[in-house]
Amino acid sequence: MQRLNFTLDDQTVGLLDKLADTYYGGNKSLTVRAALESLAAHTKHDGWVISGFTAVVLDAQATCHTCGENHKQGEVLYRPVFERGHGKRAMPTLPKEIWLECSNCVEAIAA
Repeated sequence: MQRLNFTLDDQTVGLLDKLADTYYGGNKSLTVRAALESLAAHTKHDGWVISGFTAVVLDAQATCHTCGENHKQGEVLYRPVFERGHGKRAMPTLPKEIWLECSNCVEAIAA
């Protein structure tokens, strides 16, 4: 935990008080945190990022998410592992579709 010291104009203080009282039980720290998280999400730099991949042996034919190449039953593709993070490729929500990558695309993504 770190203490920050900064000055806000009267209108901003009023807005902070109102939001804190309405949504966060008067906790201004939580209010500022939520506002910063919202700003980060809206600028598309905070969300879900790929932190790694896990190998998957196909039990049926599947297609690589990135290149679209078809792969047969028994081949190995890679499922991304997502975690909260930030970056240019951050996604606001987790994908709902099945997402598998071939080894070439995994190498390109990891580079």
